[in-house]
Amino acid sequence: MPRALILLAFLLTTYCPPATAQLLRPRPAFTRADSLRGGLTPLRTCYDINYYHLDVKLDVANRALSGSNLFRFTATQDFTRLQFDLFANLKVDKVEYKGQPVPFTREANAVFVTFPQPIRQGTQDEFRVYYSGQPTVAKRAPWDGGLVFTQDAQGKPWVASACQGVGASIWWPTKDHQADEVDSMLISVSVPKGLKDVSNGRLRNTTRLKGGYTRFDWFVGNPINNYDVALNVGDYQHFSGGTYAGEKGPLTVDYWVLPENLAKAKTHFLANVPPMLKSMEHWFGPYPFYEDGYKLVDAPHLGMEHQSAVAYGNKYLNGYLGQDRSNTGWGSKWDFIIIHESGHEWFGNNVTSKDIADMWVHEGFTCYSEALFVESQYGKQAGQEYIHGQRRNIQNNGPIIGTYGVNQEGSGDMYDKGSNLLNMVRTALNDDEKWRQILRGLGSTFYHQTVTTEQVVGYINEQSGRNFTPVFDQYLRHPGLPTLEIRFEQDKVLARWIADVPAFDLPVRLRTKGGEYVALPLTTKFQPLAVPGLTKDNLEVDTFNYYIGVLVE
Repeated sequence: MPRALILLAFLLTTYCPPATAQLLRPRPAFTRADSLRGGLTPLRTCYDINYYHLDVKLDVANRALSGSNLFRFTATQDFTRLQFDLFANLKVDKVEYKGQPVPFTREANAVFVTFPQPIRQGTQDEFRVYYSGQPTVAKRAPWDGGLVFTQDAQGKPWVASACQGVGASIWWPTKDHQADEVDSMLISVSVPKGLKDVSNGRLRNTTRLKGGYTRFDWFVGNPINNYDVALNVGDYQHFSGGTYAGEKGPLTVDYWVLPENLAKAKTHFLANVPPMLKSMEHWFGPYPFYEDGYKLVDAPHLGMEHQSAVAYGNKYLNGYLGQDRSNTGWGSKWDFIIIHESGHEWFGNNVTSKDIADMWVHEGFTCYSEALFVESQYGKQAGQEYIHGQRRNIQNNGPIIGTYGVNQEGSGDMYDKGSNLLNMVRTALNDDEKWRQILRGLGSTFYHQTVTTEQVVGYINEQSGRNFTPVFDQYLRHPGLPTLEIRFEQDKVLARWIADVPAFDLPVRLRTKGGEYVALPLTTKFQPLAVPGLTKDNLEVDTFNYYIGVLVE
């Protein structure tokens, strides 16, 4: 196809004029309930969560839960009242403080507790919430939230949680905001005879209880965000993947699967997990949760990044349920869910966004980790082809960053457009080892922390020695692509960026057909292109590595 037609076809399929881009998605109306769920009021910031003990009994037959959660915290200021969260369809039976019930009120899915005397700043204290009821049953997990109740091939119960986005308080009482991760946690789940629970961290105890129940106690020794806390209940069979010789020493690897999947899991998991760990540690640094180990757990939904207990439901197929999301062929050579959901251990679980509006930090970097895995297995060109193929999933239908303070995430473009954005920064930096050290540095600098977009971009700026903020602002905060406008005049060639961000200045690679690419620093003001012999007919813009619009006049 002639170059002019290629450029025209590209424009028709991908270009979105910045001036009209904001009209694509109307601003949603937010409610008081949204603010209670997503905001950080003094009733939430007054206490810092240190430890939870979630102790819950699962009534499979009635699809019900009952139990308690211990909140151990440090007061960040003097207060007599605080907020925790539990969905309104679940009953708060009692809130207990120092052995006595204390008053509480409810509004939407928020619960407000009043203490009998002020709790002073710096004090370490605790209270316990008792609750019961029938939690929301997920209809299409993991895209909606709740518990999944189903059966395995033998007709035995199979139950799992999945609650990212909607919030962990859909099934257990918690301070349900990503900004405050609990430092450690004991998860105790009691299940009917013949079933096992697999949760996060390491199994400490298994206790037979009266009435035919068994309690499984799992301890998480690292900070964990609320939506990662998981229960997986079924007739699970365990087998060890041995130890992985990682950067911090031996890492235990374990698999929990249903009996009908045991044979294929021993082949499929062992083929995918060790190379995944090797790739992720190479690019992002040591696995962040050595103390808690790494587990894959059969799940009755597609999958979720549950920390140290990654939920798996890709039917033991390569690709995404057997399909290559990139349509390049590279995505059919490995199991998408194992690579993607495990990649979240680094971005999402280790480095967590303070607000769900910044969830691109989770999904953009993790979607990018797929391409880095391809590169580690098949070479850089293969990885770049995979990233280019990811563009087929981009819609440019809204800002990637959502609205802060109301538990609202941005456009689904945070996945594939986020990946392409990161690859453009790598290409503009033109130093692969420095880029790898930046990726690893993000994991170590923000180790077990919650972050904002500004912190992540600021770190990249500092370590690269370049100001990429306008580039991130354009791709994260505006749906329209920046457009490279090139004008051929009588004796000169001029170029500029058309962008929503006035200071946008991404270096771009150009060449005459068959020549070497030249990286040219361009801004939103016209400037000459110093490329000898450049004409409309021989112009080539690197739209393979740069996800941009091109307009030639």
